[in-house]
Amino acid sequence: MRPPHPPSPERAAAVRRWFAEEARSERPDLAALCLLVGAAADGALDEAGMDAAQLELDRLAGELPYRPGGPRDWARALCGLLGERYGFHGSASDYQRLESSLLHEVLVRRRGLPILLSVVWMEVARRAGAPVYGVALPGHFVVGFGAAGEQVLADPFDGGRVLTGADADLLVAGATGAPLDPSMLVPAAPLEVVSRILNNVRAWAAVRPERSDVALWAVELSLLLPSHPARLRYERAQLLVQRGDFVGGARELEEYADVLGAADEPAAEQVRGQARAARALLN
Repeated sequence: MRPPHPPSPERAAAVRRWFAEEARSERPDLAALCLLVGAAADGALDEAGMDAAQLELDRLAGELPYRPGGPRDWARALCGLLGERYGFHGSASDYQRLESSLLHEVLVRRRGLPILLSVVWMEVARRAGAPVYGVALPGHFVVGFGAAGEQVLADPFDGGRVLTGADADLLVAGATGAPLDPSMLVPAAPLEVVSRILNNVRAWAAVRPERSDVALWAVELSLLLPSHPARLRYERAQLLVQRGDFVGGARELEEYADVLGAADEPAAEQVRGQARAARALLN
């Protein structure tokens, strides 16, 4: 399968505008935002392709049984359909592929990172009327069904296996070395899910300096979310310098230093020094 190639600058700008509008809407659509992340990565994904992905989620939802029962029944129904019949799951090798973070590719390959497979589970289950939501466990995203008192967790990365309390404890302990805390089991809002997906993309690109293009669009989309760390502006500035835009990078470093100076003037002066060094590269 071909690796995704970036869109044209004009298309990329249109995708960013659309993403910003959706992210700041009253009820952000998780599938639409994930598909726009895909469009930022893959110039071949146009509106028709995004519509086809939404229709595939609709089709899968139509194959679920009608109101199968309580939370555990919903979890088992999703496991049977997506994990067993259609073979959606993940493996260690999926962490090495950018496609594993792109919803349209995950729907075709039926492979992906835990969070993207969880998006498939959530979107299919939601369309069928299930009480479903994402659960952002440290280091491993899963899905939950039902309210707190009857909550059932499932792991789409493992084909949708229904988790026991001990299973969830082991997942958290493996990631953090600490026990599971009930605060970790709260539903993740759509924008939190998208932010975590973009963090994964940035982490993928960070160890591949030749893919600074991916790092740049991921940080630019992250900056369009209503809530984001101020340090993302510094990260974007560094990427601009890395990609040869010394003037643009220096200007953004200086703007970030002005914000930082209100809290930490010595750190701000270090950033201003980086801006001067970036401008010096023009000589």
